[in-house]
Amino acid sequence: MITGVHAIVFGADAEAARAFFADVLGWPSADAGDGWLIFALPPAELAVHPADQSGRHELYLMCDDITATRQQLESRGVEFTEPVADQGWGLLTRLRIPGGGEIGLYEPRHASPLGAAGASGS
Repeated sequence: MITGVHAIVFGADAEAARAFFADVLGWPSADAGDGWLIFALPPAELAVHPADQSGRHELYLMCDDITATRQQLESRGVEFTEPVADQGWGLLTRLRIPGGGEIGLYEPRHASPLGAAGASGS
């Protein structure tokens, strides 16, 4: 049975990207060998959206208050590449991972399955 999700961020400077997750976000990690850090993630959701073509995937960090989270991250030197946009079902913005491209930051305004999933995720 599925026990979790392993997400991968690719970047031209993997060390800088790893430092972002460790030092800026403060996520705990384990060294899988030779400095390859594997980070523990907060609880996650998976959504499947319709698209004209399959194969595109995105990663968004979730928060309860996008304004406060953005201010906190900016105070730690994080660069945001888009203003916060209200999509109705949630608030979205994007931030730069040093050496690793961009990811989204998301404050959902919809029901979440996380409480129903419990600790097992099933």
